[in-house]
Amino acid sequence: MPQLNVSLPEQLKRWAESRVADGRYSSASDYIRDLMRRDQETAEQQARLQEAIDLGRRSPPSDLTIEDIIARERG
Repeated sequence: MPQLNVSLPEQLKRWAESRVADGRYSSASDYIRDLMRRDQETAEQQARLQEAIDLGRRSPPSDLTIEDIIARERG
């Protein structure tokens, strides 16, 4: 696996070490990988949300109420 060296201020280093000491992570690297995966997932979710917003803005106006739309979706 490729490596990436990261410099951290002492306070963040201690924080990462405390997360490992809590037992949820096997190492500081494991903790950092989890943070990065979560950040990636969040970015992907935000991109999908922005796509939906953009689609909605491009759609024509509607006379339907929100209740009509919900009822239609519930079928």
